[in-house]
Amino acid sequence: MIFADLRDRSGLVQIVFNPERAPEAHALASDCRAEYVLEVEGEVSLRPPGTENPNLATGEIEVLADTLTVLNPSQPLPFAVADDADVDEQLRLRYRYIDLRRPKMAQNLVLRHKVVKHIRDFLDAEGFLEVETPILMKSTPEGARDYLVPSRLRPGELYALPQSPQQLKQLLMVAGVDRYFQIARCFRDEDLRADRQPEFTQLDLEMSFVDQDDVLDVIERLFTSLTESLTDFSVDKPFTRLTYREAMDRYGNDKPDLRFGMPIVDLSEIAKSSAVGFFRAAVEGGGVVRAISAPGAAEYSRRQLSELEELAKSFGAGGLAWAAFQGENVRSSFARNLGEGELDAIRDAASVQDGDLLLVVAGAYDVACNVLGRLRNELGARLGLIDETRMAYGFVTEFPYFEKDEETGGVTFVHHPFTMPWEEDVPYIESDPLRVRAKAYDLIANGYELASGSIRIHQRDVQQAVFRALGLNADQIERRFGHMLRAFELGAPPHGGIAPGIDRLVMLLARERSIREVIAFPKNQSAADLMMGAPSPVEESQLRDLGLAVLPPARS
Repeated sequence: MIFADLRDRSGLVQIVFNPERAPEAHALASDCRAEYVLEVEGEVSLRPPGTENPNLATGEIEVLADTLTVLNPSQPLPFAVADDADVDEQLRLRYRYIDLRRPKMAQNLVLRHKVVKHIRDFLDAEGFLEVETPILMKSTPEGARDYLVPSRLRPGELYALPQSPQQLKQLLMVAGVDRYFQIARCFRDEDLRADRQPEFTQLDLEMSFVDQDDVLDVIERLFTSLTESLTDFSVDKPFTRLTYREAMDRYGNDKPDLRFGMPIVDLSEIAKSSAVGFFRAAVEGGGVVRAISAPGAAEYSRRQLSELEELAKSFGAGGLAWAAFQGENVRSSFARNLGEGELDAIRDAASVQDGDLLLVVAGAYDVACNVLGRLRNELGARLGLIDETRMAYGFVTEFPYFEKDEETGGVTFVHHPFTMPWEEDVPYIESDPLRVRAKAYDLIANGYELASGSIRIHQRDVQQAVFRALGLNADQIERRFGHMLRAFELGAPPHGGIAPGIDRLVMLLARERSIREVIAFPKNQSAADLMMGAPSPVEESQLRDLGLAVLPPARS
């Protein structure tokens, strides 16, 4: 008797080759090896009592083979597909078609399909219209480098691949589409990381005659139903809402992990009259003194505390002060220098409990936010505070519109230049741009940003003021954005939208650490396709047709 597991996309089934029932099929089966492509005809039969496999969907039956055809033999594989053993990622990407046979990868593709189908069904029921937009577009500044495509029919001119369909979806609102969505392919030539690819997929969504709450309501209902119907995650409802400033003050970043507490507290009021010199100096110099309290970490050893200090320095801190509270005993790097009653005041302000470890950073506000925010995430994981069964969605609102551009000395946009400012801030767009708040919002979950959106500008004069604040002159504005400005004068309704990333969402739902695990054919961290060998040189004749020459990279 020969037993074989035959696999297709739906799963496995056991095939039994019996020499008495089908001698020819049995003889062929004896020569078959792993990953041969087979065609089997036979009788579906219950397995003998006691041989059932409860771990297999087909574990109660087997197929008694009558005939066997070898459709295609297989050479030995570069790695096994029967389990999810650890395999070098570069090898997996080179043989991605083999990697996708592995159970976990196959499940990720199924989950991605179900997520996209759920989105389409939900938005269709909400009255949205799916509209495709072009891939070959005009190059406009949207925050990252464009991928450029030369035109053979218009020598010397180039298309750009869309970083997002931002302008097109706004023009669809001018066209009266009213409720639009698209599962859109987007392209950005930027440095890569685990949750970023040069080409990615997003849900693009836009609505007319709405305010911020209308957009967030649709997204909250969509993501709640999607997560609860497709996964076993529990969803925190309603979604937490934080302003950008609240997120930075409490958690040190604008995409906080809301599955655990440990908020940042401000000790600056106490520190400005502190007996500890570097506390007082930080506040006098325009900085802050801020802290987090790590529950149950007071027992950390000196070596563990030194590790945290080095980690804080690697995040940009000048140092890390600490105090471990264990009953009446307080170990600390700074407590001996405090004035009378100062330690109690700090303990009360930071809500420190017995057994907690207080970590304090003194310095510039941005540095303190970054350091304590990253330490909070690190300690949340180390101390087991994160509930991996929860999906803690939230919205962050009221972002600053502009930020300083260190390269030009001017300002640049935080989200994109088509975002509507708050009405009361419009007069300051050109006179005091860093004062302007944007009607922008992000969807966050478990420490990741999943979507960015905003209420859009729909008036020509406001849009022109934003472009001028960014340093564009009248000629540049007309050349790059004249089509948008003309549309805004021809009956453009108020509108807004949002664009959740499909890859990052599926990564979270699949409990993966990299979006490459949920994309069928991703690039590696060098933006290379190892399977097909892209990017690659092209024929000289192709370059001649386009009027192009490839130059060696400039020497630094």
